[in-house]
Amino acid sequence: MRDGGAVAMPTRAAVVLPWERGAARGPEHERVNGDAVRAADARLAEAVGLAASIGLLVVHTAILPLRIRRPSTLLGEGQLATVGRAVADHKVTVAIIDAALTPVQQRNLERAWSCKVIDRTGLILDIFGERAATREGTVQVELAHLEYQRSRLVRSWTHLERQRGGFGFLGGPGETQIEADRRLIGERIVRLKKELEQVRRTRGLHRSARRRVPFPIVALVGYTNAGKSTLFNALTGAEVTARDQLFATLDPTMRGLRLPSGRRIILSDTVGFISDLPHELIAAFRATLEEVSEADIILHVRDAAHPETTAQREDVTAVLEDMVTDGTLDADWQTRTIEILNKADLLGGVERVPVRSGGVAVSAITGEGLSALKSAIDARIVAGMETADYAIPPQDGARLAWLYQHGEVVERQDEEDAVHVTVRLLPADRTRFDENLSRCAEEVTTSSNAGAARDAC
Repeated sequence: MRDGGAVAMPTRAAVVLPWERGAARGPEHERVNGDAVRAADARLAEAVGLAASIGLLVVHTAILPLRIRRPSTLLGEGQLATVGRAVADHKVTVAIIDAALTPVQQRNLERAWSCKVIDRTGLILDIFGERAATREGTVQVELAHLEYQRSRLVRSWTHLERQRGGFGFLGGPGETQIEADRRLIGERIVRLKKELEQVRRTRGLHRSARRRVPFPIVALVGYTNAGKSTLFNALTGAEVTARDQLFATLDPTMRGLRLPSGRRIILSDTVGFISDLPHELIAAFRATLEEVSEADIILHVRDAAHPETTAQREDVTAVLEDMVTDGTLDADWQTRTIEILNKADLLGGVERVPVRSGGVAVSAITGEGLSALKSAIDARIVAGMETADYAIPPQDGARLAWLYQHGEVVERQDEEDAVHVTVRLLPADRTRFDENLSRCAEEVTTSSNAGAARDAC
C-alpha cells in the first residue's frame, strides 16, 4: 500500500507457543486430562496462519516447553531472555503468545520485550474485528472486545494512575482514570448488549418467517478453513468469500438449493470454530450460532487432508456440546448431523478418503462427491419426517395446499365429507399444523358464531 509515494511495511511479528510437557507428545487422538492432544508444530502453524490472516509478517517463531506456569510472566527467565533477544534482532513490533495471558503477564512481557504483546484471545478478537462486515457482526465483535479489555485496564500506561478532580462540593479524591475507563466501558457494554438483543429479536423474526416457508434449513458448521464457504458456493452457485485463510467467513449467509428429489432447502454458511475459542466470542456470537440450533440438518464439514482433522472434529464437537449445556442447541443434534470430509482432491479422490458411517467424502473444488452429498441430505430429510393422517374438509383448500407445500402426501382419498390424506412432515411442521388444528377447533367450540370462526380458521 502506498501513502504519499512510500510503501507501508507490514507489521513484524513473532509467534511464541508455550507448550506444556504433559501434553506435548502423542497421536492426535490421544487424550490427556480429558483434552485432545494437538501436535505442537501443527498448533504453531495454526497460530502463524492466524497472524498472517490479518497481514502480520511473522519473522520469528518458537515452541517453548513449560515445566511450570509462572504467575508473573508465564515463561521461565531463560525463555524470557531468549525471546527478548529474538524480538530485538528481528525488530519485532508485536509478539503473539499462543496461550491465555493474565493482564499481569501481558504487562510484564511487554515491559521485558519493549513491544506490544497479545495472547491467543486478543489475536482472534483482532481478526474478527477486521473481518466483521454486517452490523450484527461488528456489534458482536465490539462487545466481545470490550468484555476482554475490561479486565485488562491495569497496564503499563501511567495515565491510568492519575486522578481526576472531584466536583468540588463533594470533597475527597476524584475518580481515577482507570475507574473512569471501566465505567465508560461498562456503559458501552450495556448499550451494545441492548443493541445485540434487538438484533437477536430481528433474527428471531426472520427465522419465524423462514419457518412459514416450506423449506428445511441445512446449516454448515466446521473448523475454520475447512472449506465451508467453498462448498457453499459449489452447492448453491453463490459467491460467498472463500479463501485459503482462517476466518474468511464471519457473517452467516443463506441461499436456496434444489435437491435431486426436487425438494428445496435453505443452506446456511456460518462462522468457523477454532480450538480455544475465546469465551467472550462464544457468548457474543450466540445469535450467529442460533442458526445452527434452528437447522433441520447440520453438515459438519471437515478438512480431510489436514493432519489434525480428528482433533479439529473434537474441537467443533466441544463447542456444540457447550451449546447443548447452555440450552442453545438440542441434545439430539448428532442424530441430524452429516459428516462431510472435504478436500478429497488433496488425497487422490473421494475413494481414498476414510469415511465413518453416514459420512460423505467430497471435493468442493472439483465437485466430486457433491451429488452423493445432495442425495444424503435428501435421505436424511426423509428419515426425519413423521407420517400423519388427516381428514380435511373438502372446502378447506388452504390446509390441503399447506400440506402439499410443506410435506409429501403419500396417499389421498376424496370423500363427500372429507379429504383423507396420509402425509410425511418434518416434526416441526407437523407440530405447527397440529397446533393450528387444535387452536381452530377450540375457537369453533367456544365461539358464539361457529360458522364465522370456522371460516376464519
